[in-house]
Amino acid sequence: MITYDPLWDTMRRKGITTYSLIKDYSFSKGTLDSLKQNRNISTATLNDLCNILSCRVEDVLRHIPDKI
Repeated sequence: MITYDPLWDTMRRKGITTYSLIKDYSFSKGTLDSLKQNRNISTATLNDLCNILSCRVEDVLRHIPDKI
C-alpha cells in the first residue's frame, strides 16, 4: 500500500498549505482528494510535489508492504 502521510508532515515543515497548492500552484481539488484518500496519482504529480516542496520522493509517500 502507498500512503501519503509523509506529504502532510513535509508540507507543514515547508509552510505550504493545501490552499497554497490550489491557488499558487494550480493543483486540482481532485488531486488533493486523491492524496488524502491514498489513491493513485501520476508520476507527473509526484514530480510536481517534489519540485514545489524541494524534497525527495520519500518525503511525499511511503510504501507499506501488503500482508500476504
